[in-house]
Amino acid sequence: MNLANRITLARIFLVPIIMFFLLVNVKTPHIRIEQFTITYNQIIAALIFIVAASTDSLDGYIARKRKLVTNLGKLLDPLADKLLVSAVLVSLVEMGKLGAWVAIVIISREFAVTGLRQIALLEGRVVAASKWGKWKTGVQITAIIALLLNNFPFEFIHVRFDLFASWVAAIITMYSGFDYFMKNKDVINWNEQKQ
Repeated sequence: MNLANRITLARIFLVPIIMFFLLVNVKTPHIRIEQFTITYNQIIAALIFIVAASTDSLDGYIARKRKLVTNLGKLLDPLADKLLVSAVLVSLVEMGKLGAWVAIVIISREFAVTGLRQIALLEGRVVAASKWGKWKTGVQITAIIALLLNNFPFEFIHVRFDLFASWVAAIITMYSGFDYFMKNKDVINWNEQKQ
């Protein structure tokens, strides 16, 4: 259990804490500025999410720099990312801040690409992260933060950035999934030929 894996595990342990602040009805005061309203719970959840999301690059960087790349890390890192994003998306749907279809598209893509990676791994191949996969992660995190913060600060200029970011996240997520499968379709074809 090295430092990189500990950081990844910390990201997993932050997931239920974020969900607690989002879903458990804890009576906390609201912050009100003109027409904008947000609870302290949402602010705390957003801050924890930002910390958790930022550790995604940190654990990978530490593992590569210190040569601490392990099989456990290869398993935990993508699992932690998917748990974090999926849990917050489901919470946002429950709170009425996100359409269920957006969450379904994003979560389905994550499962599909994970399945593709597992098939490739069984054949001794590694499906590397693509530029679209990196864009997808960045846009998803941006959309989630905007939703968690009730569209702050764009609410003051009456721009639905949170809605726009959610749509962009769904579109880029679908495209990046399609891109992974097109670039690695030989993995599936090879398995079919083998059978």
